[in-house]
Amino acid sequence: MRWLALCLAAGPVAADPAFLDRSDGLPVEHVYSGGWEHFVGGGVAVLDCNGDARPDLFAAGGTSPARLFVNVTDSPGAPIRFELGDAPGLTGVTGAYPLDIDSDGFLDLVVLRVGPNLVLKGNGACGFTDATEALGVPPREAWTTAFSATWEAGHALPTLVFGNYVDRDDPDGPFEACDDNILLRAEGDRYDVPVTLSPGWCALSMLISDWQRTGTPELRISNDRHYYVRGGYEEMWRLDPLAPRGTKDGWEEVSLWGMGIASGDVDGNGYPDVMLTSMGDQLLQFNDGAGFENAPYSVGSYAQRPHAGDDGRPSTGWHAEFGDVDNDGRLDLFIAKGNVDQMPSNAMHDPNSLLMQTPDGTFEEASVAAGIATMDRSRGAALSDFDGDGRLDLVVMNRRAPMELWQNATEATGHWLAVELRQRAPNTRAVGAWIEVRAGGRVQAREVTIGGGHAGGSSGPVQVGLGETETAEVRVRWPGGDWTDWRATEVDRRVTIERDDASRF
Repeated sequence: MRWLALCLAAGPVAADPAFLDRSDGLPVEHVYSGGWEHFVGGGVAVLDCNGDARPDLFAAGGTSPARLFVNVTDSPGAPIRFELGDAPGLTGVTGAYPLDIDSDGFLDLVVLRVGPNLVLKGNGACGFTDATEALGVPPREAWTTAFSATWEAGHALPTLVFGNYVDRDDPDGPFEACDDNILLRAEGDRYDVPVTLSPGWCALSMLISDWQRTGTPELRISNDRHYYVRGGYEEMWRLDPLAPRGTKDGWEEVSLWGMGIASGDVDGNGYPDVMLTSMGDQLLQFNDGAGFENAPYSVGSYAQRPHAGDDGRPSTGWHAEFGDVDNDGRLDLFIAKGNVDQMPSNAMHDPNSLLMQTPDGTFEEASVAAGIATMDRSRGAALSDFDGDGRLDLVVMNRRAPMELWQNATEATGHWLAVELRQRAPNTRAVGAWIEVRAGGRVQAREVTIGGGHAGGSSGPVQVGLGETETAEVRVRWPGGDWTDWRATEVDRRVTIERDDASRF
């Protein structure tokens, strides 16, 4: 099998993963609470809101207020600590995604809600003001649970896509009452009339990705079969011209209880593979640039039942995220798990999964050994280097239970490189760019995107594990541009690459 042969080229496993519970480093207990409208959602956004190179957090609260947590960790490797920031006190928040929407250099937040969504403009000092009306984002009374964005040619503002769940005003609902999704394109410095993506099939995650690496990004939507019941499936939409893919042009109509999307080049062929979380099987699909193929069961990625405890009912997966936890040069996978609420067909005691990729390309469960196999009903999560020591830490959002914070304490990890991109407006964070890192005789590819996960995402350096190699080279394909030359860089550090090519959208 092609994917297996490619994975064999990865570096050796450095160490068994280990995490320390740093939840006491949060200034308050934070809980994602609420009834039916907050069975889903519960995302967390990771962003550096004050430019100090320490990732901060914006956490959804459901019926409780959303909170901003500002990172005040003392130094690399020191215990992770946060202080409470000055958040607007919003309720009804299901999730949030960071991006520099107005290209002023400061990260902003798109906030998803049960009710009107908001755009909060950042001031570079962890302060935020409501810019929703000024930007022309319509105050629609929807139940929004998914989001993605990208910059398209000729537009100063990004194209935004909002994924909506059940239409709460449909008297025949909730089953077969999925709301339509909305796409927004800007005209000048404001958004134009919303474009409806119909029919909607209860989106819980969406991601715009150049999955064929042709310079033509497309929108993938993961939908919850529980509410569309029949007739729906996982979607792929072309953006220009806007149209859904179908079976006639190679799109396989897969139906599942779609909760989250993770994207990453697992098999090393340069194309982003995807993990789709669900109730029961978590579906990993390998991508060869022409289409997607379901991973065989032997890969070990399905994580379909609890791996600890005595509850043998099917698992329910939510946020999924690829990251190299031990920096051995192979992408690992975290999956947040938890019952919807009291669904008797699925496990109530359902520990989160940490699937470590082995040298032969298969995955092995390691969350118990790593110390993170908690049994609360998890929802959103994020892998990020909160203390700046080159190891990916973890934050987990829980429904009706306190948020968790875990510091990566894995010993003898491999070398690493964190790459951040900057370019002139528009699109200062180079969303849509591809980064390639060449080290140890192979190339690792990463795409800069906004979206995916479950109700939350990150904006910050793209971190690449390098294993035992002590030298690396980097090149970038900027949005709308060509590849740069390979550039040598030192390892075990964070580097920022500025675009010096005058060619723009």
